[in-house]
Amino acid sequence: MHQYAILIDGGFAKRKIGTSIQPANAADFEALITAICHYPLLEGLRLHRVYYYDSVPLQTAHDKPLSGGKIEFANQPIATRSQQLFDQLVKLPYVALRLGELSFNGWELTQKKLNKANGDMIEIRHTDLKPSITQKGVDMRIGMDIAALTLKKQVQLIVLVTGDSDFVPAMKFARREGAQLYLAPLKQNIRASMYEHSDMVLDIDFVRPATPVAVT
Repeated sequence: MHQYAILIDGGFAKRKIGTSIQPANAADFEALITAICHYPLLEGLRLHRVYYYDSVPLQTAHDKPLSGGKIEFANQPIATRSQQLFDQLVKLPYVALRLGELSFNGWELTQKKLNKANGDMIEIRHTDLKPSITQKGVDMRIGMDIAALTLKKQVQLIVLVTGDSDFVPAMKFARREGAQLYLAPLKQNIRASMYEHSDMVLDIDFVRPATPVAVT
């Protein structure tokens, strides 16, 4: 029986599934995985594994500009939510985490403040600044897993949940090695190159659970 793997770009999926009021949780991802597995084109195939890619929350502390004091990133709500999500995801069947890291690069003006600048001198308050944080190692892990899964013939089909065209080279590699590549962009508008280098673009009928389900 042919096997397939689901690779989820966590940062992308959280933006598509969640909202600022109700961020994505493990129950949402469990429902998403179920919706993908029940897609008609995948019926009769065996799920090998679900790989979830994201970044470990920042654990560092940094001085706040202008206002003084420090910000402890590990104590921020987003860090707590991320760790809770990871703790719950690993309890789901077939799920494996692939975690990169976040890098703090100083402070930058908020987009709202930049929009008001218009090239003139502006007064900057501490509320006009936000941390500049970049993600490292996540895209690389996705590319490496696509290569490993196809070269080792562990799966014959990969379902990639993303809308990021940076993965086109990895998608092309998988197809050259004989694997099929299905793309699940969660209704995101994607570039023509992603259509060109995927075998199918799946229209996943995903609805968030009305009541979050506790994962035990």
